[in-house]
Amino acid sequence: MEYSTFGRHVAIDVWGVEFERLNNAEFLKQHMVEAAEACGATVLSVQAQQFDPQGATVLVMLSESHISIHTYPEKGFAALDCYTCGETVDPQIAIDYMVSILQPKSYYAKKLIRGVGEIEIVTPEIKREYIEQP
Repeated sequence: MEYSTFGRHVAIDVWGVEFERLNNAEFLKQHMVEAAEACGATVLSVQAQQFDPQGATVLVMLSESHISIHTYPEKGFAALDCYTCGETVDPQIAIDYMVSILQPKSYYAKKLIRGVGEIEIVTPEIKREYIEQP
């Protein structure tokens, strides 16, 4: 079986996110796994680290690659990215899901098309449909 090297890598910086959303590694871990599942990815493992006095990093290793977040709650900032190989899993869905959870006031995103020669950079359209939190 021959595998394609094609991949999509979406990176987004979000600003103006509530401190509590960014300073809770377990909350982020739960939603990062849900984001991965929403885009059809296969979760292999999850690493989550809560930092003192604040901040968190979550890395979800996927069969298709990864999704990660690094937070700076004191600045209302987080850096997220999702990279997936192949045509079937769309990382944009995972990023859109996380934007809906984090509800940033502003964001800046780029999508890289990888594995087909020169890396192509695209400005993706982000869906901001918020999911009501309990």
